[in-house]
Amino acid sequence: MADRADQRASPVELWPGLRSILVVAMSYRPDHDPLDLLAQRDRGTIAAYAQRRDYHEVLKGRLKELGGYLSAKGDVRVKVFCDTAPVMEKTLAEAAGLGWQGKHTVLISRGHGNWLLLGAIYTSAEFEPDAPERDHCGSCRACLDICPTDAFPAPYRLDARRCISYLTIEHAGPIPAAFRPAIGNRVFGCDDCLAVCPWNKFARTAAESRLAARADLAAPALADLAALDDAAFRSFFAGTPVKRTGRDRFLRNVMIAIGNSGDPDLAGAAVAGLADTSPLVRGMAVWACGRLLAPDAVRALRQRHGDGETDSHVRDEWHAAAGLTESPAGETSAA
Repeated sequence: MADRADQRASPVELWPGLRSILVVAMSYRPDHDPLDLLAQRDRGTIAAYAQRRDYHEVLKGRLKELGGYLSAKGDVRVKVFCDTAPVMEKTLAEAAGLGWQGKHTVLISRGHGNWLLLGAIYTSAEFEPDAPERDHCGSCRACLDICPTDAFPAPYRLDARRCISYLTIEHAGPIPAAFRPAIGNRVFGCDDCLAVCPWNKFARTAAESRLAARADLAAPALADLAALDDAAFRSFFAGTPVKRTGRDRFLRNVMIAIGNSGDPDLAGAAVAGLADTSPLVRGMAVWACGRLLAPDAVRALRQRHGDGETDSHVRDEWHAAAGLTESPAGETSAA
């Protein structure tokens, strides 16, 4: 966010020919309550927007159609954006009257709730601006109170370092141990703060056919997800936002969900993850084994898999899972 901050703060810095900005929103409201899936501990939950075709492609295509229409009307230049440049879509959408940024920092529309995908068209044409929307959150704090990791230090402020969506999608390394239990079975993103917004009662289910949700992504079995190699991962998630995060990060999340499942039948998937080629996956597999297996079984697995481990993060996970401590002399002992 610090990069090119001047262009985020002043759109004319990004494109000097800019005269007007057209902001668009497209609904992706799911046909079910995402919170209902959190109780299915042997299944993974994927954020509603990612259970369908990558919205960047769909929405940007529609933006180009609209931009082409404007260009055909005269000497009008346009540039279209959908998460592809330093463009503050939510702030612009609020200024354009589409909605307001709620206490969870997401745009809310009185007519469509907060299940919205945003895009912008920068244009050289002059348009009469719409009036900005005012805040209608009132005293409601449902989105703040439901957050599993307390990622909102105050209304209208989000600490991304605690946000499950950030941690499971954008964060590249091991997820801090303090947040893993709260992740539950969320393997890609989190919809909690969106799902409880009372303004959603006015929204209709998404109508764009190209954004229809895939039934097989609603609640895939964790055991099946854990078995995905890179080729299978790319094939299964082809065309969806999940593919962009990569197989290793995704399997990291799956192993955390397995550790949170409390299901001994999934212990075999965690043990299989100990031999994964990715240290990111191996480390979380160690954590999952520590949650599902008895201490003696974990220590036996450590002797088999951990003694030859070369990655320092995975070694640390083994020490924590096996209840071991490091003495000042470097000797390992049981805690």
